[in-house]
Amino acid sequence: MDILSFNVNGIRAISKKNFFEDMRRLQPDFICLQETKATVDQVKETVSNELSDYEVYANEADRKGYSGTAIFTKVSPISVSYDMGVPEHDKEGRVVCAEFKEYFLITVYTPNSGNDLRRLDYRQQWDTTFLKYIKTLEKLKPIIVCGDLNVAHKDIDLARPKPNYNKSAGYMQEEIDGLDAYAKSGLVDMFRFKNKDEVKYSWWSYRGGARDRNVGWRIDYFLVSESIASRVEESTILNDIMGSDHCPVRIKIT
Repeated sequence: MDILSFNVNGIRAISKKNFFEDMRRLQPDFICLQETKATVDQVKETVSNELSDYEVYANEADRKGYSGTAIFTKVSPISVSYDMGVPEHDKEGRVVCAEFKEYFLITVYTPNSGNDLRRLDYRQQWDTTFLKYIKTLEKLKPIIVCGDLNVAHKDIDLARPKPNYNKSAGYMQEEIDGLDAYAKSGLVDMFRFKNKDEVKYSWWSYRGGARDRNVGWRIDYFLVSESIASRVEESTILNDIMGSDHCPVRIKIT
């Protein structure tokens, strides 16, 4: 199975670029999206003609044009669920979970702490709650979690670690601790597991030509249960795919 994850920064906006051409060229079995910025109906309407061979399962935020996630799949799931069942975390459409025979596939758009770190406390609560949620699922079968986790884990995962550490959202120690907790619970960061010390980023600021200069951050991940990590044949970051401030990340699993 070929699984692609992509923060599209607006499904309707990226659909006017090369998104459909890219997806048809890549032909993933699953397309997991974050930051769709659309209602469920708008997501379905946007892709209905161009990606008609996929079943579409989308989640939306209460606030229009904000957040949102989706899973497009060529394989019919056993079941699909939305959100975590925790009211304070279920207003922004940040989670879709599709159950398949051998694993759960979860796409997530983790809350950003904000430029002023206003949501850092909330972000910590989210990390704790989300970890509990996915570990509960993992008791039933292995899990594959993918999406924009809004954190760079180590110095190698961002171009300028020193000026950003404990000063910028995405590289606060509290956020790093949250990702550490995922790792300690037995979830494997597949890009780092497969590619060791390779330096590659998945997000760049729109400011100052950051993408052209490759001043980026690796904040998009696949986290996989240890029990199936050995089945992942490759984990890649597709820097050549444009259209968003992020680029897609991808795994192939047997």
